[in-house]
Amino acid sequence: MAKELDTLRAKIDAIDIELLRLINERAAIAIEVGEVKRSSGDDAVFYRPEREAEILRRVLAQNPGPLPGAEAARLMREIMSACLGLEHPLRVAYLGPEGTYTHLAALKHFGGSITGIGVVSIDEVMREVAADGAHYGVVPVENSLEGGINQTLDALRESPLKICGEVVLNIHHQLLSVAAKIEDIKRIYAHPQALAQCRRWLATNLPGIECLPSSSNGEAARKVRDEADAAAIAGEVAARLYGLTILRKNIEDQPGNTTRFVVVGVKSPPPSGRDVTSLMFTTANRPGALYEIVSIFAAENISMTRIESRPLRREAWDYVFFVDIEGHADVANIRNTLALVEEKTSSLKILGSYPRAAF
Repeated sequence: MAKELDTLRAKIDAIDIELLRLINERAAIAIEVGEVKRSSGDDAVFYRPEREAEILRRVLAQNPGPLPGAEAARLMREIMSACLGLEHPLRVAYLGPEGTYTHLAALKHFGGSITGIGVVSIDEVMREVAADGAHYGVVPVENSLEGGINQTLDALRESPLKICGEVVLNIHHQLLSVAAKIEDIKRIYAHPQALAQCRRWLATNLPGIECLPSSSNGEAARKVRDEADAAAIAGEVAARLYGLTILRKNIEDQPGNTTRFVVVGVKSPPPSGRDVTSLMFTTANRPGALYEIVSIFAAENISMTRIESRPLRREAWDYVFFVDIEGHADVANIRNTLALVEEKTSSLKILGSYPRAAF
């Protein structure tokens, strides 16, 4: 057996050396790409979401196994991130501090070779990108249990930034504390969305416990480091970052809890072949106004994957609608359809067209 293991390990060692050579060869080409782009002028685009989406889809489609497709794509993401870091390092703002789900979404989308900038609010993420303090920002936009994130929808409505990517993250909430047992807990900190997603579990297992809202789950975890009788709802990464004990695992009310995040930047990328367009519009307050717009998409055989309304805050019972459709706004049939929609709306804003999340 020892001889057989030595033979197999020798094969692995040889493959590792070849992998290292190929990855460095790829990195050297990435540096050359960066030099070519810089020579074209100050408006050179280094990060190409549509190009990365194309690569990841190809990995998923052509992966022969036994490595799972998502794991193969994750490894390729990290290779691309490291190569882009040599070509042109990215600064990415997210709802911080470290250990939030938004931080994890940023790492999933961009890889670990970015310079992360954790800020205290969704509005601050937008401001950081608009002021060129970050190349891109990541914000949560909707949860499978609680629906749209109102702060993000309002910020997108008012911001000149464009959506240029999306990330989908499975959310598993952990009850974290420095306390040794759950009976010692007298209060819980968490983002309001996390509290809502664990509402039934908290009512059953910690009835009457004070629940205090926090700006983020990462901030909640950081706060309870210094409070022996408090707990936070956050992810496993936050437990490791802040030295907390996981008192209870996976306390979300629904096991399929998923949050969708969007990446915001100065402009949307070109079509990738499998895209989403996000838009918002207002209509006249009259019977059938929304039906007329929805009928346009149906007549043009364009799928609406999401629709949500928010109060417009101009006067009572006035609403703005947020819609996602399949396709890119620069493609002819989508462009022509949106022109028809604009004729039926009081106002129409394209929030961005971007590649559908690859994995």
